[in-house]
Amino acid sequence: MIAFVLKRLALVVPTFLGITLLVFSLIRLIPGDPVEALSGERGMTEERYHRLVHEFGLDRPLPVQYGEYVWRALHGDLGVSVVTHEPVFSEFAARFPATVELSLVAMLFALVIGIPAGIVAAVKRNTVWDYSVMGASLTGYSMPIFWWGLLLILTFSVGLGWTPVSGRLAIQYDIPAVTGFMLLDSVLSGDKGAFRSALSHLILPAIALGTIPLAVIARMTRSSMLEVLREDYVRTARAKGAGRVRVVAVHALRNALIPVVTTIGLQIGTLFAGAILTETIFAWPGVGKWLVEAIHRRDYAAVQGGILCTATIIIGVNLIVDVLYGVINPRIRHS
Repeated sequence: MIAFVLKRLALVVPTFLGITLLVFSLIRLIPGDPVEALSGERGMTEERYHRLVHEFGLDRPLPVQYGEYVWRALHGDLGVSVVTHEPVFSEFAARFPATVELSLVAMLFALVIGIPAGIVAAVKRNTVWDYSVMGASLTGYSMPIFWWGLLLILTFSVGLGWTPVSGRLAIQYDIPAVTGFMLLDSVLSGDKGAFRSALSHLILPAIALGTIPLAVIARMTRSSMLEVLREDYVRTARAKGAGRVRVVAVHALRNALIPVVTTIGLQIGTLFAGAILTETIFAWPGVGKWLVEAIHRRDYAAVQGGILCTATIIIGVNLIVDVLYGVINPRIRHS
């Protein structure tokens, strides 16, 4: 098991370096000058412009800038925002709980609906239930997040008035930020109105963000269950008189969930990528919205640091999923 984990850890190093090089290069291909973006409409003197360029290290050769960027990142220094002059990691950490809360609720929504739907589709193969689940999952997977989010807002917020249009909490509530998770902080504050407000603000963004993972999980669960239900040990359990529910829940589901666990881990990256659009549409104050604003402002340090932190988290989650995969199926780590 240790050798299996060490092999997975060895793959992290080139992945990390590749991400740093890709982010460093792509952000500099975006048209515009971050220092000129600071001047706004008033502009700035040539002397101040050159002083800021030197201060932010933008006058150095690109290989030198990249080397300094990697060296600082390895020591936990992601630089300082060109716009706010605040440490990038502090800005990321302040917004990260909002993104995590949204992603967790979206994944919970995907799991609670996706796995049972996949099981039903597999057990009732080639029936109206199967066709309905697969048709709905295909529609959900094909639907662009920005269009789906706007449709949800127009229907449930503007049309029916059931949920708020945007934001994270109604303005009349002011609860102390203990954990950064609005639902949990509202519970800790004992304010039931704040909890209901936080929950109502979270519903539509979570549905918009969780729809694609839900579709993927449902289809993978169905495919995996169909394969497992054909195995000899399942037929043996049926021959011994085991009930249908026991065969599905005990004998088939545990083995069918092995590829589903991997799929769930891969969907973490989808959630973070989708959060950029979702947070922008719903004005959700998380990492995704912050990154979009940083790109518009050509804030090199914020974009590089934010994407690097996000990529590191995704790599860590995938590493954990790989290890869990080896724990669930010992043949993987011995192969």
